[in-house]
Amino acid sequence: MYSIGVTVDGFIKDREGRFDWGGPDDEQFRAHLAEVGSLGAYLCGRRLYEEMLVWETDQSLRATEDRAAFADVWCALPKVVFSRTLQTVQGNARIARGTVAEEVARAADETDRDLSIGGADLAGQAFELGLVDELRVFRYPLVVGGGTPHLPPVSDRVRFALTETRTFGGGVVYERYRRASDSSDSD
Repeated sequence: MYSIGVTVDGFIKDREGRFDWGGPDDEQFRAHLAEVGSLGAYLCGRRLYEEMLVWETDQSLRATEDRAAFADVWCALPKVVFSRTLQTVQGNARIARGTVAEEVARAADETDRDLSIGGADLAGQAFELGLVDELRVFRYPLVVGGGTPHLPPVSDRVRFALTETRTFGGGVVYERYRRASDSSDSD
């Protein structure tokens, strides 16, 4: 699964590399908590790993019951970090030593729960390998006009079927898609 917060025009970060527009309201935060709590492992790149590390190190983020619960779930979740520069990682994380396909297979062998891939570059590689079966998009009602796209270009068309939508406070629309079978591709 690839779950991501994105602007209406398809960016996860603006041209300055900011994503401060993506803070969830309480209801949306609880949805993220439920999603992360259902996972068996999380595969991510170095930048996302470093951004999320605060949940393991900053006690001030545990100020509410929901945030403390998220920190607990995040800390317990096995993480696989793809990095060419990190030598060590903290908490329940390990550095990926294999290819994306090998690491996804290894993580899948270690759990019977869903896996999530975080980060546009890593998700793009997983798309190219046919490893993404589900998209979960939190679409923010904002246009930033450029930045980091939520997916890099992929070489082949990949069809998905919309299976769920939900609207959160502030106009954030959640869209859940499952990969469509190849037989539905008539183009």
